[in-house]
Amino acid sequence: MQADTDHLCDVLVVGSGAAGLTLALKLADTAQVLVLAKGPLKEGSTFYAQGGIAAVFDETDTVESHVEDTMVAGGGICEEDAVRFTASHAKEALEWLISLGVPFDREEDDDSRFHLTREGGHSHRRILHAADATGRAVQLTLVEQVRNHPNIRLLEAHNAVDLLTGRKFGLDTDRCFGAYVWNRNKMRVETIRAKAVVLATGGASKVYQYTSNPDIASGDGIAMAWRAGCRVANLEFNQFHPTCLYHPQARNFLVTEALRGEGAVLRRPDGSRFMDKYHEMGELAPRDVVARAIDHEMKKLGADCVYLDISHKDSDFIIKHFPTIHEKLKGLGIDITTSPIPVVPAAHYTCGGVVTDMQGQTDVPGLYAIGEVAYTGLHGANRMASNSLLECLVFGTAAAEKINTELGQLQSLPMAPAWDESKVIDSDEEVVIAHNWHELRLFMWDYVGIVRTNKRLERAMHRIELLKQEIHDYYANFRVSNNLLELRNLVQVAELIVRCAMARKESRGLHYNLDYPGQLENASPTVLRPDSV
Repeated sequence: MQADTDHLCDVLVVGSGAAGLTLALKLADTAQVLVLAKGPLKEGSTFYAQGGIAAVFDETDTVESHVEDTMVAGGGICEEDAVRFTASHAKEALEWLISLGVPFDREEDDDSRFHLTREGGHSHRRILHAADATGRAVQLTLVEQVRNHPNIRLLEAHNAVDLLTGRKFGLDTDRCFGAYVWNRNKMRVETIRAKAVVLATGGASKVYQYTSNPDIASGDGIAMAWRAGCRVANLEFNQFHPTCLYHPQARNFLVTEALRGEGAVLRRPDGSRFMDKYHEMGELAPRDVVARAIDHEMKKLGADCVYLDISHKDSDFIIKHFPTIHEKLKGLGIDITTSPIPVVPAAHYTCGGVVTDMQGQTDVPGLYAIGEVAYTGLHGANRMASNSLLECLVFGTAAAEKINTELGQLQSLPMAPAWDESKVIDSDEEVVIAHNWHELRLFMWDYVGIVRTNKRLERAMHRIELLKQEIHDYYANFRVSNNLLELRNLVQVAELIVRCAMARKESRGLHYNLDYPGQLENASPTVLRPDSV
């Protein structure tokens, strides 16, 4: 008889954002899908994405232009096949969302046309959006669809601990066939076995002290895939969103780039503008340029923040296009129709990740990675605005098509040993986790942030090595908890970020090293292999 701690399914999806739910819906008519969510189903970076999704809908725009803009924003190391694949499938991905009922804004004078906005790096207006809460609209629509599908089972408040692979258990296959999972409600580790496992866990921005991401963005998928034997790439390229609200009561609130797309300008504390001296596109320069400019101005002036100002626009226009931001900030005492918004850069997006092919397949058979957790080659050295949700949709669909062709070839699944807690005890020193957590995020911000040096990277690596040993000992002796699992994964991802940063002997895109300020003539992605570290 199957124990209640051993679950079976065709496809296990770890993560419940746009990528994971897209794949689940695309597979559910032919497979039994189990979706794992670390918190509530809607919680994740998708829900908080404000700007929109890029696709060619305007008759003056072209897929070729979308490809070219992405390649330029990516600092010369995007993989063109991935960029072209994404851009060419963008419109059909958006049409699928529209068919599900996502309420993208339309033109006031012509309801048959979508209102398209423009963001940094784009040469045309090609951003479909639902006011200034696009991610919320997408996530809630997808959640409604998966909750109503009989072939999709949802497990909320469950953390993936580690992947089950043939290599891990000495079997005659190296295939991934499931995962150990921490059931936070019953406080126990359970086993989920599946014919295919899909990592859709998002990025790792929680490794930094200041981030726009929700708390769940702790690099879990990257760390688990690395431990299972997968390559990772380009983790030195951490995108810092230029404009996160600077306010003690809302540290994680993002102020969308679409504000700048509609005319908002950046100002010093004295009210003067500064972006024109950093880039010809001014406030619409790529995010890495804008973030470094703000960082430089703050350090030069000793300022706590700079200001984003759209108050020169008509107030009705502002409230109509940015209702979420207007309402949120008004509740904090800031009226964006009359006053500038205090902003600072914050860790926002992980451009690198687990190496995959164009259908999400990793180096381990049966294991897929889609969305922010994956490295497809789309983003290069810097993600262009509004390509992230698009990547989730396009690669979620592509991975589903590939998995669908493989499911019928697998008849049975190996058994996995039950989780062994016989040699561990309950922790009596949670303060150790809290201290290590704070230390890690602080030195990553100070040493591996927007501007880096060789010495800072070496200091970071030294501290990571000490923390890794402490956390390993703690993990070996105490029962798991949510904080321990996240800390274990974060310190692993921090090491990979620093190793990638140390390997790049130049400054490019989001990676800026004062010891290597120039660019190499021939640059390529940074790829790390588990057997070479």
